[in-house]
Order: sequence, then structure tokens, then C-alpha cells
Amino acid sequence: MEKPTVTATRSIYKGKIFDVIESDIRHDDVQYKREIVVHKGSAVIVPVFDDGTVAMVRQYRYAAGKFLLEIPAGTLNKGEDPQNGAIRELEEEIGVNAGKVEKISEFYVSPGFLTEKMHLYMATELTESSQQLEEDEILTIERHSFPQAFDLIRSGEVEDAKTIVGLMMAGARLGHSFARTT
Repeated sequence: MEKPTVTATRSIYKGKIFDVIESDIRHDDVQYKREIVVHKGSAVIVPVFDDGTVAMVRQYRYAAGKFLLEIPAGTLNKGEDPQNGAIRELEEEIGVNAGKVEKISEFYVSPGFLTEKMHLYMATELTESSQQLEEDEILTIERHSFPQAFDLIRSGEVEDAKTIVGLMMAGARLGHSFARTT
């Protein structure tokens, strides 16, 4: 199967975090338009402390209209290496440095209309530093064991997709199963 051809692209919106374009596309004999949100990508990190707990942040998400419990994450700066972005977010949001950072995965958030790719890491051997929150980052930190975090996913308390993916993948890597044992 051949890739479609983009015959024209127009800028619809230019913003601080993302841009929106509209493209005319030809795929075989079919012509159509697509509106695409162009995003630089983001870094996501699962901070695992020596006691086996995971640090997450609870913050208000305007688009969702509620407070969500999430693992630390943030938009990459232009040209920023994803691992460096994850390390930056770890210190900014949680206030720790990692002795070890391991890449777990990367994935598209919603490839039907969004170019954003998330780069997922796990941080261990954590040492305290200090939070470096941005002005609009108003959050609280919570620590949960993997079994507790999995229960929060099952109960619907954790609704954020990157957090669900991150916790399940990091947990599996550390030998924690999402399956209930009782």
C-alpha cells in the first residue's frame, strides 16, 4: 500500500504549545482534508523510590474539568532530547534527581489528529533535590505502591492514559502484575 500524497497544507493556528494545520490529501483516487494538531512531543517519567512507591502528581486539568492523578510529564522544548526532558520534568514536578533513567517505550497519543509522541521513562535511585514548578503548575505529590496504583486504575481514580500505560509498563518491568491475586 502506498502512502498518501499531501497536495497542500495551510496553517490554521500557531500557539505556544501546539499548532494546527489543514492538509489536502490524495490517496489513490480519494481526495480528502485532515486537520492536524502539530505538537513537539513530550516526555513522561515514572519515579520509583527505593521503598517501591511511585510518585504521582494531582493537578487540575482544564480540558478534563477536574483534578487528575498523573505521572510527571511535560512538553519537550524545541530540539530537546526526550530523556533530558523526562529528567527535567522529574525535578520540576517531584523535586528529585535520578541515579538511573531507563527508557520504557514511546507511543502516539492520538494519531488520528495529533502528531504528539510521548517518550516514556522509569527513574530509580532517586535523591531529593527541590521542585522547580512553572508558574502555572499547581499540584500536590502523592506516593503509592504499585498494587495501590493498580487499584486506582481499576477504580477509575486514574483516568489519564499516559499514567495508565506508564504504571502498567514500569510495574511489569519491576515484577508487579496488574492481574488481581485474590
